[in-house]
Amino acid sequence: MHCRVRIRTDSAKIVNYKEEIMAQLWGGRFTKETDKLVYNFNASISFDQKFYKQDIRGSKAHVRMLAKQGILTEEERDQILGGLDSILADVESGKLEITSEYEDIHSFVEANLIDRIGDPGKRLHTGRSRNDQVALDMKLYVRDEIEEIDAELKKLLEALQVIMENNVHTYMPGFTHLQKAQPVTLAHHVGAYFEMFRRDRSRMADIRKRMNTCPLGASALAGTTYPLDRFYTAELLGFDGPTRNSMDSVSDRDYVIELLSAMSTVMMHLSRFCEEIILWNSNEYRFVEIDDAYSTGSSIMPQKKNPDIAELVRGKTGRVYGALTSILTTMKGIPLAYNKDMQEDKELTFDAIDTVKGCIALFTGMVSTMEFRKDVMEASAKNGFTNATDAADYLVNHGVPFRDAHGIVGRLVLTCIDKGISLDELPLEEYKEISPVFEQDIYEAISMKTCVEKRETYGAPGPKVMEQIIAENKEYLKNN
Repeated sequence: MHCRVRIRTDSAKIVNYKEEIMAQLWGGRFTKETDKLVYNFNASISFDQKFYKQDIRGSKAHVRMLAKQGILTEEERDQILGGLDSILADVESGKLEITSEYEDIHSFVEANLIDRIGDPGKRLHTGRSRNDQVALDMKLYVRDEIEEIDAELKKLLEALQVIMENNVHTYMPGFTHLQKAQPVTLAHHVGAYFEMFRRDRSRMADIRKRMNTCPLGASALAGTTYPLDRFYTAELLGFDGPTRNSMDSVSDRDYVIELLSAMSTVMMHLSRFCEEIILWNSNEYRFVEIDDAYSTGSSIMPQKKNPDIAELVRGKTGRVYGALTSILTTMKGIPLAYNKDMQEDKELTFDAIDTVKGCIALFTGMVSTMEFRKDVMEASAKNGFTNATDAADYLVNHGVPFRDAHGIVGRLVLTCIDKGISLDELPLEEYKEISPVFEQDIYEAISMKTCVEKRETYGAPGPKVMEQIIAENKEYLKNN
């Protein structure tokens, strides 16, 4: 048996790592070095270095617990804590580089710790496995990132709130089947997305609450014979308590799946809004003018102003969906407990998190700087006969059965289409030719202002209701 474990460097030479300490945490069972390709294929340092802070944080909590339980002396605890703090400081400052000579972030931290403080560093891993260590690191990382995503979502909601406050009386067509249906306000339309992103925040909060149990102490899969205080470790790390089953602790990533699902929903909502902005930015709609900072031009067509950010956010939605599908596929056939397949949870999750945060931030900037063409929006609502339902309601309120009223207004719309005018522009005598019930007050009844303002049920676009909703939004943002 070898007393030292060896690896190949990029130059294919066999070397000892820092005296007797290897860049991997195993090897006593083996009689020869790992094949270079196998080693590289197995290694995760290229991506799991992303949670070096979480790994060090978890190690510090573990060491404090070991000392509390008398497994380590106070002197050993302090030496290890000092060594871990120095590693963190050196990585943060750039003095210490995380390189590919290490198999993973755990071996990087432990090897450098031993190199700095000697034998006490070798006690760091007491009562711990890389299985529960990586489960902890991933949980800590995901928990931290959920808070960052939530912060970005809140910024987006605040931006939407400003648009709503400024556009309670900005009239525009509401659509079904991409056909103009009934008049609404920009505040009401944007308010629909406010509700979607508000629910996205609640999903993030639910995930954080459900995942907030500490896996450290589960060891490889069956716990440990050391007298660990898992409740103390959990408390130190801000968890609600330890996980309840050691096998489950190291073998499931359902919180990652939940996060990817919730992020996919965020991206779906962003993508829907982007699709509308892309349409609104077109020459056919002209509802919005996207700020130059969030647009690009054409290399050949000088008149173009392209909504690239909106298109890219829409496109990157598929990227996040792909991460969700990937982890679901990876996890579906894994028997208990830990298997190396689970290493695949990281790269795609890291990428999806970064993608979502970037998309939310860019989208927030785009909508915050967009100019809305209020006159074009209102004209579009009028010319799209969005007040036709209100014309029918006028007849019903004057004793005409709804089905008859529906047919009468349909004939009015056809007349207006033939003349190329809106219902507001049709002369009263032509109204009366189709139905004598119509009087001069029909024009007030079908004005955009009346059509919107008389819709006062809770959740409708009427200004009184919208002011109430905006006030409730303000209170929500203040307290959440």
